[in-house]
Amino acid sequence: MLQLRNINKDFGGRKIFNGIDWHIRPADRIGLCGENGAGKTTLLKLLAGAVVADGGEVQVAKGTTFGYLPQDGLAHSGRTLFAEVRASLAELLALEAELRTLEERISTAHEQSDMDRYAVVQEAFHHRGGYAIETEIAKVLRGLGFAESDWEKECEAFSGGWQMRIALAKLLLQRPNLLLLDEPTNHLDLPARDWLEEYLRVYPFAVVLVSHDRYFLDQVVGRIVEVWNGKLTEYPGNYTKYLAERERRVTALQEEKRRQDEEIAKIEAFISRFRYQANKASLVQSRIKQLEKIERIDVPPQRKKIAFRFPEPPKGGRTPLELHGAAQIYGDHTVLKGVDLMVDKGERLALVGANGAGKSTLMRLLAGVEAPKAGRRVEGHNLHLAYFAQDQAKELDGSKTVLQQITDAAPFDMVPRVRDILGTFLFSGDDVQKRVSVLSGGERNRLALAILLLRPANLLLLDEPTNHLDLASKEVLLEALRGYGGTLVFVSHDRYFVDALASRVLEVGGGRAVSYPGNYEDFLRAKGGEGDASHSALRVEVKGGVAPVAPAGGDKDDRRRAHAERKGDQRAEQKRLKELAEVETAIEVEEGELAAIEQQMAAPELYRDAVRWREVSARHAELQAEIALLYGRWESLQPEGGE
Repeated sequence: MLQLRNINKDFGGRKIFNGIDWHIRPADRIGLCGENGAGKTTLLKLLAGAVVADGGEVQVAKGTTFGYLPQDGLAHSGRTLFAEVRASLAELLALEAELRTLEERISTAHEQSDMDRYAVVQEAFHHRGGYAIETEIAKVLRGLGFAESDWEKECEAFSGGWQMRIALAKLLLQRPNLLLLDEPTNHLDLPARDWLEEYLRVYPFAVVLVSHDRYFLDQVVGRIVEVWNGKLTEYPGNYTKYLAERERRVTALQEEKRRQDEEIAKIEAFISRFRYQANKASLVQSRIKQLEKIERIDVPPQRKKIAFRFPEPPKGGRTPLELHGAAQIYGDHTVLKGVDLMVDKGERLALVGANGAGKSTLMRLLAGVEAPKAGRRVEGHNLHLAYFAQDQAKELDGSKTVLQQITDAAPFDMVPRVRDILGTFLFSGDDVQKRVSVLSGGERNRLALAILLLRPANLLLLDEPTNHLDLASKEVLLEALRGYGGTLVFVSHDRYFVDALASRVLEVGGGRAVSYPGNYEDFLRAKGGEGDASHSALRVEVKGGVAPVAPAGGDKDDRRRAHAERKGDQRAEQKRLKELAEVETAIEVEEGELAAIEQQMAAPELYRDAVRWREVSARHAELQAEIALLYGRWESLQPEGGE
């Protein structure tokens, strides 16, 4: 569907692409990988037509439509959310408007040309899903985390992250046959990422994306294209397979290059030795030509194995931190109410939930940055706490260089390692001499995180530490946290990071915090009703908050309460399944009637009876509205967290 032939592109005298050839097929799922600055975003822009190549040819199959989502910078205004998203379906809306115009004309006159045109337009409208516009919009908006109460809000009311969600919703609804996404998960919480992952997995057209979310890449793409040194290298499979295959390929290339270097050295030695001997002139010329013909092997750089270890945490008590009946209220808005939480020594507690659910508020209460409006916060023995907030970068001094800032903050014994740590967080070479004032928002965040991780602490509170980190830096941070000897409470929207690290998940939402043992995958299983009895037995809600996790075989009252909760869950699940079956039956019946009516509307004789035409048209509109409502109810009956 799209082919690049011998593409060249320079930026500021630097060659980004050097004669690349590439072919994208229909239904491809491609992830672009490479170091920062390698050209991934430039390649997406080139495919989208936002950047023009300096040489070469871009061949596009007839009928190819493009949809491009940049990393940021999009804003929407002048309409409500629902109207803005609906307006993106311009061609469908034009067909709908033409249908309404033709219906009015046919009801008063019976021109054969109008009836013929109506049949053609109606078929096109039906084929392209026009009768399910409202339902599809609702599905996408819900999937991306917009509540129904948001739908009539003006677009200007949404922040930058939500503006990007609006842009993504519009793209998905347009269904281009080449979807180009630059960091689509950057502004999504975990539930929205889960939804987008499933949506893209069954998307019927080609997708090319850049992402620093390893789990997302593993689930969505079937091919990795590495951008390096002006070239593209393809690897079949997902990101995990790419890592293994790349390691194997680089090792093989290094061996091949070693042999090539030996051969070149021998040829050059022969030329140097016999260059000035007349009787060897023909042999020397032969070797020179041989040397010129050798295609030099480029070896991708070996990824540095950077290991970062936290300072040894001070000894502390068995329970570093507790909340008892904690509530937080801002004006008339209650964010948290009656939360009981016990953080146990050595555990890895992940806070999950939709954006705005109260995760950062709970982190501030735990950190002591805010006092609860009700309830209390209790610190354990010898607590040494380090807190990384989402806006931690505001604490930096703009007049200092990167190196000065981290050196001034480092404990004495960590000073010799600050350059290595800066390298881990993508500051290398002259970057360390930049003033903090000229750093981008992402660079400031990375520096703030690097500084925080130098401090000895036995409780780390990290709110979105993975933001603005590339895949390699996330892996370094993950390995460091795995080896950390203290207690960790964290928020992250990176599924791989949460799965690999969490020993307990705390779901925050609706003012409450509910505890689930295990990682995010275990949490989803428990939410979907797929977990075993132990999952259900271990989940005990108390006063809208969370009780400590009770082990199997514990107190009899706890077991009785857990048993009663399981029975209640089972009854609720049976009721949900019964209603779901009823809704699905109703949808099937009404869609059958709608199909029959559309068949009638395709018959020319109907338009000769104006009264009958109006009756059929009215019933057609009623059915569309009823089916849309039924689909909305069907969506609300789906199990939370997916199946």
